[in-house]
Amino acid sequence: MQGVDKEAIEQVGIIGPILMENAGIQIMNEVLKKFPKIEDERVVIVAGKGNNGGDGFVVARHLFNRRCRPVVLLLASRKDLKGDAALNAGIAGKVGIVIKEIMSARQWGANKKILSKATLLVDAIFGTGLTSPARGLYAKVIQDINECGAFKVAVDIPSGLSADTFEIIGPCVKADLTVTLAAAKIAHVLPPAEDYIGVLKIGDISAPPFLLEDQKFKLEMVEKDRIRPYFKRRKKATHKGTYGHLLILAGSIGKTGAAVMAGRAALKMGAGLVTAGVPQTCLPMVARSMMELMTEPLPETDEGTLSEDALPEVLGLLKGKDALMLGPGISMHESTNKFVLSLLPKMRIPAVLDADALNILAAKPDILKSLSKPAVVTPHPGEFARLLGLSTKKVLDKRLELVPRFARKFGIFVVLKGYRTLISTPSGEVYINPTGNPGMATAGSGDVLSGVIASMIVQEKNILDAVLAAVYLHGLSGDMAASRIGEKSLTARNIITYLPSAIKSLS
Repeated sequence: MQGVDKEAIEQVGIIGPILMENAGIQIMNEVLKKFPKIEDERVVIVAGKGNNGGDGFVVARHLFNRRCRPVVLLLASRKDLKGDAALNAGIAGKVGIVIKEIMSARQWGANKKILSKATLLVDAIFGTGLTSPARGLYAKVIQDINECGAFKVAVDIPSGLSADTFEIIGPCVKADLTVTLAAAKIAHVLPPAEDYIGVLKIGDISAPPFLLEDQKFKLEMVEKDRIRPYFKRRKKATHKGTYGHLLILAGSIGKTGAAVMAGRAALKMGAGLVTAGVPQTCLPMVARSMMELMTEPLPETDEGTLSEDALPEVLGLLKGKDALMLGPGISMHESTNKFVLSLLPKMRIPAVLDADALNILAAKPDILKSLSKPAVVTPHPGEFARLLGLSTKKVLDKRLELVPRFARKFGIFVVLKGYRTLISTPSGEVYINPTGNPGMATAGSGDVLSGVIASMIVQEKNILDAVLAAVYLHGLSGDMAASRIGEKSLTARNIITYLPSAIKSLS
């Protein structure tokens, strides 16, 4: 955003005071939605000396013009203000807004009682440029803000958070509402920083959209408008072959449900044909699960897992298929292991690799470089940690760096499952998925996701768009299920049940 602001000013010619004015108006509008009778509220604005404080002065002025009488607690001397912040502080003073200058803990102690009477507090201390922890007076002010009972609105980002990380770097305001400017930042959408945001609203400050769409930006949120075209009405003159044929290799004795859920999800997602290849002993259980699902019995080990002897038959099955889904429930049996490692270099169609396929690959990840067609790997944090040889905590802490690095290294698409699932392309772009809920942390949810992704790939062919649409829809289906039955009782089968409703809502 610093770059966007700079280009808006220097290249487009939108001067800084206009951007600040637009920011203040957007924040004020969100405040008025929450407090329509703003003149009845006791408003305190705590402002820093930078542009975030300048935004706060604009908010104060517009609230003042609506018969509200805000008090601004400025954590600086007015003579220390510069540029646009100084301009708007001067205007605020001239129209009659009360501004109290606070430069020490003693002065803060003399004025903090104002917080106890406030019903609405606007946090305009620090903006998105903060990179080090709040200390001294600022830390004390943040503590007292959090302890007061007022409704708290953060300007752009709660003070004390860094916009460049989702980690907590020090004391920070816990907001009830955050109005960020132009676009969400990392801290707004990923925990634990996200837990301090409250309700997030994005304010349009009139930064030209093309500045945000610059190809140099590698991190995006998946938006409904991006994936909606992939759920449009189908053309009339089509047939089942139009919508692709997916081969699923999944399941073993005791884990046939993985194959069943992946197959059901793929069909509900719209694939024209789905064939499930399973160990021959498992076939009756899988075949009776869904009449529309085709099945193929494959050579198995004594333990009821896919045998390395299945390779010739599977290579034959791959002919005429549009994509392969491999992994859920296949086990890590030695013979199954050999089967997977022998199959991957011989594939000539796109593949979705999940679960046990990833655990098998953890020993020889370089095989991914031998794939002739694009592959999508869909690990949860534990599986990704095994692929990288790191701890799960390290993966979670550094996921925004590790996911695109792994995708670039092996030339694959990576879908790191979890809250705010990350999708990375082989060239290192990263997309954050906004749908989904904690109720989806349940057995089989990942099998459903793999089936949904593979189904979209056989239908749309464009791997990136297929993956983005599938991940978004999977989360949306889970959200619909949770809204009706609650998160606690949600199962993978419920996600499949609500897939048609989710699809219809997008079409």
